Amino acid sequence: MKVLVVEDDPAVARAIVRGLVEEGHDVEHASDGAVGLAALTRADIEVCILDLQLPVLDGMAVLRNARARGVTTPVLVLTARDAVPDRVEGLRGGADDYLVKPFAFAELLARLEVLARRMPTSLPTRIGDLELDSTAHKVRVAGRDVPLSEKQFALLTFLMKHAGQVVARATVLQAVFGYDFDPGTNIVDVHVLHLRKKIDSPDQPSRITSVRGVGYRLELV
Repeated sequence: MKVLVVEDDPAVARAIVRGLVEEGHDVEHASDGAVGLAALTRADIEVCILDLQLPVLDGMAVLRNARARGVTTPVLVLTARDAVPDRVEGLRGGADDYLVKPFAFAELLARLEVLARRMPTSLPTRIGDLELDSTAHKVRVAGRDVPLSEKQFALLTFLMKHAGQVVARATVLQAVFGYDFDPGTNIVDVHVLHLRKKIDSPDQPSRITSVRGVGYRLELV
């Protein structure tokens, strides 16, 4: 899995990252809440380990902001607070699980495995003759492999998660490219254009519809 670890204690972070890498996971580390929130909103993060006492932006603020933005990535909260009201606050704030420090790494790993089994399976892997294989990191159109760049694959994955829905450019900027602000470029439009060229058929309407002044929609065709 692609695991995001948001932890400001260097020793704890090193131990978690090292253990997860040894288990074969792809791990990204953020040492403050602002960087963690930006990473959590990206489409490639599959599960997040989130400390609550963080600099810049505390863990509960990260969690609430992410959920308010529609991020559904499973989050395992780590904290030294073991009182029942604290655990209830974390769970009600959008956490999927709660682990009190100090903890055994084996338990952390087991809880991550449980969260992985709970991950939604509703992501469409096929829309018409468009097929996305997230495990093999491949896209096929009418049975033909279509090579995509990393960002094109992330963009298509995000659009397929929201197939049939209009997604705003600002949302795509944040979820796929990691921008919390408008960089003043047409980076989203350019990537959508290149993606269309690779997945569309010349004799049919584009699979990705532009909604003027709003954003884009991947059609359910």
